[in-house]
Amino acid sequence: MDKHLFHELRHISHSLFNKNFFTVFHGSISARIDNATFYINTKDTILDDVEKESFVKLDCNKKDYRWTMANSDAFIHELIYEAIPNAKYISYTMPPYATAFSLKHGKVSPKDYYGKTILGDMIIYDPQDIHDWIDRAPYEINQFFKSHNSHLMLIKGFGVICYDRDIVEMAKKVSILENSCKLLALSSYI
Repeated sequence: MDKHLFHELRHISHSLFNKNFFTVFHGSISARIDNATFYINTKDTILDDVEKESFVKLDCNKKDYRWTMANSDAFIHELIYEAIPNAKYISYTMPPYATAFSLKHGKVSPKDYYGKTILGDMIIYDPQDIHDWIDRAPYEINQFFKSHNSHLMLIKGFGVICYDRDIVEMAKKVSILENSCKLLALSSYI
């Protein structure tokens, strides 16, 4: 992995962890290298302080031993990269306010300036039966992005999948969504 890409991934990963969007057991971040290869964090990586060894390079055309080392979200990332040519970075986060908001609502209608102007209204995807969600997730997430004009997917009780061409823009969208959900939650108490 080249030095610049590693520093980008390390910086954003650390920032998302510090904002409590990644936890010790939840979260993944990846970067596409070319049409068939990408880097993703390994399954035992704590995304607070990543090293180069925290990432594994996967080839979509060759499912070798490295796929067993990769984070379990690798198949979700693979299908998004295959379906969306402009996806360069992907993250799976579990921001607490957005995830909590998803449990009781069917859509997010931001009332704050940045949420309203940058994100707009967002539907919350309901995976229905959670018992087999992990098996269905790669295909349903991929289908969602193919049929919706959005780089963000908030999944009820699961978290947020986000992609973008720019890693900072990806992190910014997740942060704006979390802030909007936080403000909606706090404003309901006033």
